Amino acid sequence: MCGIVGYTGRGPALPVLLSGLHRMEYRGYDSAGVALLPAGGGAPQVRRAVGKVAALETAISESPVDASAPLGIGHTRWATHGAPSERNAHPHLSRDGSIALVHNGIIDNFLALRERLVSQGFVFRSETDSEALAHLVEACRADTLLESVRRALSFVSGTYGIAVAASWAPGQIVVARKGSPIAIAAADGVACVASDAAALAGRADSVAYLDDGDIALLVPGGFEVRSIEALSPVVRPAAPLDFAPDAIEKGGYEHFMRKEIAEQPEALENCLRGRLVDEDGTAKLSGLRMEPRDIAALQSVVVTACGTSYYAGLHGTYAFEQFSGIPSRIEQAAEFRYRNPIVAPETALVSLSQSGETADTLAAVREAKRKGALVLSVCNVVGSTIAREAGRGVYLHAGPEIGVASTKAFLCQVAVLSMMALLFGRTRRLSCQEGRTIVGALKALPDLVRAALAQEDAIVRIAEKFAGARDAFFIGRGWQYPAALEGALKLKEISYLHAEGYHAAELKHGPIALLDEHVPVVALSPLGPGHDKMLGNIQECRARKAPVIAIATEGDSSVDAFTEDVIRVPQCPDFTAAVPVVVVEQLFAYHVARLRGEPIDQPRNLAKSVTVE
Repeated sequence: MCGIVGYTGRGPALPVLLSGLHRMEYRGYDSAGVALLPAGGGAPQVRRAVGKVAALETAISESPVDASAPLGIGHTRWATHGAPSERNAHPHLSRDGSIALVHNGIIDNFLALRERLVSQGFVFRSETDSEALAHLVEACRADTLLESVRRALSFVSGTYGIAVAASWAPGQIVVARKGSPIAIAAADGVACVASDAAALAGRADSVAYLDDGDIALLVPGGFEVRSIEALSPVVRPAAPLDFAPDAIEKGGYEHFMRKEIAEQPEALENCLRGRLVDEDGTAKLSGLRMEPRDIAALQSVVVTACGTSYYAGLHGTYAFEQFSGIPSRIEQAAEFRYRNPIVAPETALVSLSQSGETADTLAAVREAKRKGALVLSVCNVVGSTIAREAGRGVYLHAGPEIGVASTKAFLCQVAVLSMMALLFGRTRRLSCQEGRTIVGALKALPDLVRAALAQEDAIVRIAEKFAGARDAFFIGRGWQYPAALEGALKLKEISYLHAEGYHAAELKHGPIALLDEHVPVVALSPLGPGHDKMLGNIQECRARKAPVIAIATEGDSSVDAFTEDVIRVPQCPDFTAAVPVVVVEQLFAYHVARLRGEPIDQPRNLAKSVTVE
């Protein structure tokens, strides 16, 4: 992994490739490369570089290529097999140099393939599993590039999204998918491919998404999709590409993450718009395609996710239980299918993924479907694999999220799960009046976020005080426990400061041994159930000389006796209080990272969309 782009058409491919690679930089990567095939024939011209796309552009300027070449493929790599290096960067060439290939995914049997190919005289120049595919296409060469790739893939075990071009197949790009996203588009004498539709913004009005087991041939102005297994034609309908190029600009902010933090009130308004019904005290989520009797029959809700989405899902399980009375639990998606989970037709499995491509979450979706569960998706990217395979669910409408560390998608996931829980509750035991109260609280979310954003000056002052710390703890209770986990994750993701989130009651069961005057504790202590116990936890921290940063409710002076570092959030119901608290944590993490001089939008070793297990 991480990003694929390709172009075949009448104009030069290089500007399209470089533009697409730049648009996928937010995904996180360690090297980049392109392969260009000249119009007059000849071997693919490959340029690769370690680092950002800018380094690739420098490499191209120092060693020019045919800038008029009308066909090319490009890639940004996030290392799996082999360290970041020029020789491990994509595209990879076949032994005879006629075939260029880029690959996202992991080839599980690449060692066996490599051994077989070496025995046939193929020489490997990299440590990657991907290079084996380029050699394999040459070893399986047939009359057409499409058939050559199809034959090669019959020997492959693992996951892949690939794009292949060859000097002996002018104008053609062959792409295929198994477990790693591929989007294709064609119009006006041009055809394009990308692993992320953002790379095609401004170049296509609609895109078609390949399904697992698809292979496609792209030629200038058109494409055809077939089954890898039988080469029979299949139809993949085009979906509108609702992604404006200016959405991936910083808009005057220093970093995308800071821009996206500021966009959260509007993101929540878009997420909530038209979905809350005041009169009936309920939510309208037509994408679930569930009748009241379907909801009434539910016996349990299982939420499955990874990373930030996992913490939003944990918050969601609290909402499902409190609003609807349905037993609910959160499952780490990477473990779901390996634990032989207990699900039934009366189980709703809610899969959370910002990208809709998270490999572990997708595997959980497929396992739950095999076991007969009702599968629902909550995704941000329209047309994503998880959304399509679930077949029913709710889109976040958070807008593009470029920063690797999720912000507005997290808040919109919390909002969507709260609306789902409200809908389920009103179908079961929740009264109309109680529902109206929840509707009012959810409608207030954008203003809660605006109030939290207004605390930025105070947050900056506290960040300046603690930016030099090496360790930190975040503690919370009840609805604030998921917020504590998310706050710690944000801080470690972008500032590289070691941070841990704990339920406040767990502090004395081990972690308190690590506290001293050098370890700040962020105590999430807005008014609500358990507030008095949080005050006790704060005093325990202070007794060990640990500095405390309290996030407390406006007008509550109870924490003032224990710390001068207090950030205020508006008073609100306990089930929405985590939203302004998380915004404060986002700003705190952002400013700590900024003061430490870290690359906030693209933290080291991280990728925006984790498409391999």
